[in-house]
Amino acid sequence: MTTKKLEHLDSHEAKQVGAESLIGEFKSLMADAEALIKATEDHPGAAISSIRNKALETLAGAKECLSGVEGKMLEKAKVAAEGADDFVHRNPWEAVGVAAGLGLLIGIFIGRR
Repeated sequence: MTTKKLEHLDSHEAKQVGAESLIGEFKSLMADAEALIKATEDHPGAAISSIRNKALETLAGAKECLSGVEGKMLEKAKVAAEGADDFVHRNPWEAVGVAAGLGLLIGIFIGRR
């Protein structure tokens, strides 16, 4: 495997982990917002009711969008995994060499601590 391919795979994995973290944070934010909206149910008033309904609609739209993004991420992860699996089956010795090299680098970094 060339260095360029390795860099691309590392970059792709880093983006995927970052995206998963962002999705988790966004879900947490939506849950907090829903809790806040439900806490205002006891307050009467047309203005608050209108704002609450608008916020609930916005959250519903955001949930739909988020599930779409999750689906796309899942599909991309599957394609990447299939590509990696295909590469390992076509080039087993190169894959073993890359894994051994990464293991050596990790061992060196751990040994320096």
